[in-house]
Amino acid sequence: MGLKDYIFGFRSEDLAVKYLLNLGFEICDRNFHSKFGEIDIIAKKDNTIHFIEVKATQKDYETIYRLTQNKIYKLIKTINFYMLKYENDMNYQIDLICIEKGQIKFLQNVSI
Repeated sequence: MGLKDYIFGFRSEDLAVKYLLNLGFEICDRNFHSKFGEIDIIAKKDNTIHFIEVKATQKDYETIYRLTQNKIYKLIKTINFYMLKYENDMNYQIDLICIEKGQIKFLQNVSI
């Protein structure tokens, strides 16, 4: 990944954070890393923790297809690590924010 792609990804995550704040979410963490993987955004709303993956593109394809089964498995392992590390027993869900040519789609509670 080049610098241009890195900057595009970072700006896309910034857009996602602004979008979530406007919806009343509290942002808890960004780019949480573990040996299992990374979670782009961790947020809270209505007594639920939202683990949010951000996918963005400026090209002509739907970003939803970039959330693969393998990526979801890595997310689940990372979420389990996060929940153990912070001794958290709140309800949680996995969400996806797709940014396609500046348009934001928020898909909540995605599963395999």
